[in-house]
Amino acid sequence: MDYSRYHYLSVERKDKVLVVSLNRPESLNAINAGLHTEISQIFGDIAQDQETEVVLLTGKGRAFCAGGDIKWFQEMTPPQLDALFTEARKIIIDMLEVEQPIIAAVNGPATGLGATLALFSDVIFAADNAKIGDPHVRVGVVAGDGGAVIWPWLVGAARAKEFLMTGDIITAQEAERIGLINHVVPADQLIDKAMALANRLANGPTKAIRWTKVSVNKILRDTANLVLDTSLALEKHCFVTEDHKEAIRAFTEKREPKFTGK
Repeated sequence: MDYSRYHYLSVERKDKVLVVSLNRPESLNAINAGLHTEISQIFGDIAQDQETEVVLLTGKGRAFCAGGDIKWFQEMTPPQLDALFTEARKIIIDMLEVEQPIIAAVNGPATGLGATLALFSDVIFAADNAKIGDPHVRVGVVAGDGGAVIWPWLVGAARAKEFLMTGDIITAQEAERIGLINHVVPADQLIDKAMALANRLANGPTKAIRWTKVSVNKILRDTANLVLDTSLALEKHCFVTEDHKEAIRAFTEKREPKFTGK
């Protein structure tokens, strides 16, 4: 499989493990149009990759992914908004359906869609200085691009609703304690620890490993079928609300937003 067309994602093969890194380190790997499109394509390509048995997903620089780039939202046209939500659905479905295990190595902040990418991975390692959360509501939109699907499965409905309705960010240690992620490790050992598991799986009984993932993910796929279209539609609707527009203005003006519920 040729991954040379990817620019906003860095793709490196290490034997049977494919290391995919979000590659906008100057912006904390915040997601712009180009990166969003590439994420929506990469897992479909990996599904066809005969050489890859495991994916290791991480971020370049000091962040995993800081979520959506506010500058992108400011410039977005209605056709681009339509494309965004088509891609958003594809990202979630492809992550659930690709048979190769995905191991996340969360090397720094993982927020918004960044948190979603981590949490839809199959095993999640985080550096001891990492933080994670889904602050969609803080910019006046629903956590529709996966958060409403995955958080209840990982931490239960009550905790999920608290975190998604407040947008609170938590430490890696707290995320591990409540079952949101698998392992917290020293930052300087993160890639080695994640790669050790990746190599173990890549050199194991790969058909059994893949099909175990497929079997478990049937549960998540059913939930996605139930929730995702609704949550994405509600998030898209939020983009025309006054609260979202106020959140964007407040970010630009470096002040706290004044929400009105409109």
